[in-house]
Amino acid sequence: MLSATAGALLAMTLSSTPLMQRKLSSLDATVFKSGGIASRNTLQFPELTRPVNILVMGVKVLTSDVENPPAELSKLPYQALVNSFEGLTDTMLLIRFNPEIQKVVVMSIPRDTKTEIPGYGVTKINAANAYGGPALTAQTVSQLLDGVGIDRYVTINVQGVQALIDALGGVTVYVPKDMKYQDNSQHLYINLKAGKQHLNGSQALQLLRFRYDQYGDIGRIQRQQMVMRALMEQALNPMTLARLPQILSVIQSHVDTNLSVEELVALVGYAARTQRSNVQMLMVPGDFNSPGEHETSYWLPNYDQISQMMAKYFDLGFANSSAHSPGSIQIMIQDSTGRRQATQSLVDRLAHAGYGNVAISDPYTEPLTVTRIVAQQGDAESAEALRQQLGFGEVRIESTGDLGSDITIQLGRDWFQHQGKPTPTNAP
Repeated sequence: MLSATAGALLAMTLSSTPLMQRKLSSLDATVFKSGGIASRNTLQFPELTRPVNILVMGVKVLTSDVENPPAELSKLPYQALVNSFEGLTDTMLLIRFNPEIQKVVVMSIPRDTKTEIPGYGVTKINAANAYGGPALTAQTVSQLLDGVGIDRYVTINVQGVQALIDALGGVTVYVPKDMKYQDNSQHLYINLKAGKQHLNGSQALQLLRFRYDQYGDIGRIQRQQMVMRALMEQALNPMTLARLPQILSVIQSHVDTNLSVEELVALVGYAARTQRSNVQMLMVPGDFNSPGEHETSYWLPNYDQISQMMAKYFDLGFANSSAHSPGSIQIMIQDSTGRRQATQSLVDRLAHAGYGNVAISDPYTEPLTVTRIVAQQGDAESAEALRQQLGFGEVRIESTGDLGSDITIQLGRDWFQHQGKPTPTNAP
């Protein structure tokens, strides 16, 4: 009865008016699918009525990026953050909420992806928002990803990310390494120590913005997926609904979207009920180019692999649902136990089982109790076949493994238990 009463009170306050801060022209509005995505009655929270694809864009706008910054900011001796949604996108995600199979799929799109922006030629995909806002960005993303339809968009700036994480109570995450960076021109100061810790919004933003290592933006995408996974595991639960007033306050200030409050509540409620194993995180497959002295650095998309991912995870076309042969799979092992001998014994065992394309990658810094078998390229069937062959571990569909792998094994302490040996006393 309490739940029904709360639902009825909330339903009275829900609005079907889009929460847009930027206005779409009638032509731009046609880029997004028409028709509702949620329904409700007076005694229930809104529910999703069909699968929906949401384009999420994260932007960082400085005073130097806008023609007429606020007077109080333009007088500062550094480039300050502006509460705006214009300019280049730092982050881009396409998220599919599918109530028919109870899954959430997150596709990360690297900001440096080389693609054609309609009317502007071939360039980095992050320029689409600066050229034509959410509608042009949605057109560009759809064109890149096999014509996928996009229902709604959400644009959030970095101030909003910080405020949203604070509204959710912070996030507990394992910082993979010491991170230190300073940019006085932007008042950007990153100073994080490695290890498991609870981060507030400001600290989480430092982790999310850091990209000053060998993998640049791709490494940042991996850390973004790690933070999203942590937020889903600790914050997206029924108690999240109690935080809706704080969340809506952030949205009203720092988010531009053509979602209505009703639709937003339906999405949050659906995510809160989704099992964490049914949250799958992908990244547009591709590789770095090799820029010369005067050439631009790009992420070059692999269109064949994109087609396979879109068929399998976004219901576009026909997907190969069978596991690949063991010898054709590139497997990388990241050890978290501190025992190289254990890693080599795993390589030997895999070779005996027919997995001949196996190599040892850099260690995984977070000590793991349970081994993770990461389907780096979204090949869930081959990852599950490998797990069954090993007899231990858990499969994760995400892009947090070795970039050069099809599957990454992040070796945990359960490897010793599976061998019938005690966990070494010097293991983490």
